[in-house]
Amino acid sequence: MREVVLVYLDRSGGLQKFVHDCKKYNDSKQSYAVYRFIISINPSDIAELDATLGNYILHNPLQAAQIFQSVCFVAIKTLSLIEQLQTEAQISILLKPTHLPPLPSYVLSLSAYPFNYTSARFYMSEGIVIAMGTVTKYTQGARFLCTEETCPFSEGRFRCIRVHCPGATESATVRTDFVCSLCSSPLQEDMKFRVLGDKQIVEMTDAKILNALKGYSIDKSHFRIQAFTLFLR
Repeated sequence: MREVVLVYLDRSGGLQKFVHDCKKYNDSKQSYAVYRFIISINPSDIAELDATLGNYILHNPLQAAQIFQSVCFVAIKTLSLIEQLQTEAQISILLKPTHLPPLPSYVLSLSAYPFNYTSARFYMSEGIVIAMGTVTKYTQGARFLCTEETCPFSEGRFRCIRVHCPGATESATVRTDFVCSLCSSPLQEDMKFRVLGDKQIVEMTDAKILNALKGYSIDKSHFRIQAFTLFLR
């Protein structure tokens, strides 16, 4: 599947964009613990190249992103795109599909029962935004060092990093109770390598709420509309 990923990136122009994004990182004077890349993908085109990979992207996007991560790491090292990059774990890949199959199973509707949205995969959702919060910062990645000076993980290498994953809370990336996997000593964040991004909280409701503006109809059953929260990152 790694070979298919490379072929797709080359044909779709994604590889050229990736090289351009790497150049911006390489030319930057800022130090990064995590290098974040957004890769646009067309599920239909990928499925034509390899049906297994296309299905994997649609239903296991987090695991599929790891395949892209591996390919991107090899490309960076082979072409010497980012001199500061040390480990594969420093690469964060966000897959952004251009569309999803027009099938009911890919539509997230909180007004339909049962709620069988247990898999962490892509869904489409349409609704009405009824409230928006202010744009705030969140941690995309951070580097930690072991507080035990004799531990190899206390050196300035990227051996202990935390990367934000979709669906995770802020405490999953940055906390004060992380311990070293080698000597079990407390880990301390190296603040100069923290990578920040923007997030916004949005309250959204189903478009069926517009039916409430039509007035009460005796031939229709009562219904209840409840808003749900989205985190835009």
